[in-house]
Amino acid sequence: MRFDWTDEQLALKKAVLDFARSELSRRGHEQDHKLWREGWNKCAKFGILGLFFPQIYGGHEAGGLATALAMETLGTVCCDTGLLFALSAQMWSVQMPIWRFGTDAQKRRYLVPLIAGDLIGAHAMSEPESGSDAFSLRSTAQRAGDFYVLNGSKTFVTSAPEADLFLIFARLPDRPGLFGLTAFLVERSSGVRVGTPIHKMGLQGAPMAELYLDNCRVPKENRLGGEGQGARIFNDSMEWERTYILAWQIGVMERQIAETVSYAKERKVNGKPISGFQVVAHRIADMEIRLEAARLLLYRAAWLKTEGKAAAKESAIAKVYAAEAAVASALDAIQLHGGYGYSSDLGIECTLRDAVGGRIYSGTSEVLRNIISHELGL
Repeated sequence: MRFDWTDEQLALKKAVLDFARSELSRRGHEQDHKLWREGWNKCAKFGILGLFFPQIYGGHEAGGLATALAMETLGTVCCDTGLLFALSAQMWSVQMPIWRFGTDAQKRRYLVPLIAGDLIGAHAMSEPESGSDAFSLRSTAQRAGDFYVLNGSKTFVTSAPEADLFLIFARLPDRPGLFGLTAFLVERSSGVRVGTPIHKMGLQGAPMAELYLDNCRVPKENRLGGEGQGARIFNDSMEWERTYILAWQIGVMERQIAETVSYAKERKVNGKPISGFQVVAHRIADMEIRLEAARLLLYRAAWLKTEGKAAAKESAIAKVYAAEAAVASALDAIQLHGGYGYSSDLGIECTLRDAVGGRIYSGTSEVLRNIISHELGL
């Protein structure tokens, strides 16, 4: 793995930075639990949703490392981190499984408009009684001629209030355990009812809601992969998502450090800037250590995925560390800003509320530690 960027990757970073400063920088932190559609459309038009994917489907084939770099760069400027999270969730948990497991017809019908921003997609796996234990879901898919009839409910579905397409996992009643888990591409219809938005402490620009499936008829052509392949599809997409989902958070951490350094140089106590106090300088140094470690772990996992190598352990490590580092650094930034950090005026407290979610979504830190220990043979 090389640690220097190519000219093409650096050019992409500059283009993304210019785009973010021009189109996304004026957006505030609090979004009232609604998706910023204008920002979403701008990102889609710029090509964010297609960075990783083949040109034949409207993508740019920039590669995994460059895609992570682009998302990190967005995080250094865009304060609407809910938007960045929602974009990432669609890329890795909806577009990626369609690209890797979908038929040519499914890719043309769904992947192309998802990348273009004409459709918004949502991944629906979690249920009220099966969160971290994802495979104990109760939603069913009963074969009925050329259709499947889906019944059940889903919760914590990112972008559900705005979504046009849902990737839904359900169980075939006649197949036990994981062998019955199957994935479906379900268009918004009378058989899919979206509940009221779930209010969250952070990432407010990424709306969530429950889904209710009431005899939802899905054509057999909309089954993603084969019957019983749902567990494989889910695990595959989660490995991609855990690798990349916090790339934007690396950018937020970088922005936090820059803001904290600037404040520490300006804030004076007894006529001296607090940056001269060792306890302050060391705390900022710890923030920098976390940033660089999280960045290296993320790009190592991204490199493995780009090379087609297994990365279950590495993606879990990267996600756990980046999520917990983000919370720790947000707390440090608040503490070093004192009362100003605790107030909502600067938006620093918002970065803490946003960061907490990283320890829960895409696999809780506890579940990911289970994966890591399993990979170690424990």
